Amino acid sequence: MNVKFCFQYLHFSAWNAKVESEDEDTQMILLTWTEYDEYIQQTMQISATWNHTIDLNVIYFVLKYCTKENIYHANKVLLEFEQWKSRDNKEQKYKERIKEFLERRCCNHGINLLFIFLEEKRELLSHTALELIPFFTIKVGFPFVKNDYHFYQLLPF
Repeated sequence: MNVKFCFQYLHFSAWNAKVESEDEDTQMILLTWTEYDEYIQQTMQISATWNHTIDLNVIYFVLKYCTKENIYHANKVLLEFEQWKSRDNKEQKYKERIKEFLERRCCNHGINLLFIFLEEKRELLSHTALELIPFFTIKVGFPFVKNDYHFYQLLPF
C-alpha cells in the first residue's frame, strides 16, 4: 500500500445532473459530484460489511488512494486500521492531540486517525498527517456529508 501525494494538483470538479421531479412549471434537478457517484456503490458495500461503523470518507479515501479501488484490499486495510486504533490507546492519544487538528480545520476524526495510522506506517512519504489532511480536505475534498450517513444506513446493500 503506497499513498503518493502531489501538491501541484489542480482539481476541477465535475457534476452529474439528474432530473428528480418536474411538473408544468418547475423542474427539480439533483446535482451530484462525479467523484461521489463514482465511489458510492463500493463505499456503501464496504460500509455495510462493517455494519456502518466506519466513516464513509475513511472508506472512500482507503478505496481511492490506498488500494486502487480494490474492495478486497480496502477491507484488509480497514481491518488493519481498526486493529491499530484499538491497540495502545490510539484513540485516547489522538484525543490528547485533537486541538492541533481542529486548529487546522481538520474536523473529521476518522480521517485524522486514518492519517495518523498512515503516518505511523510511514505511508505518507516525507509528510506528516497534519500537513496532508488540510490538503485533502480543501484541495481534493471528501464527498460524503453527515446526511449521507443516516440515509445510506437505511438502504440494504
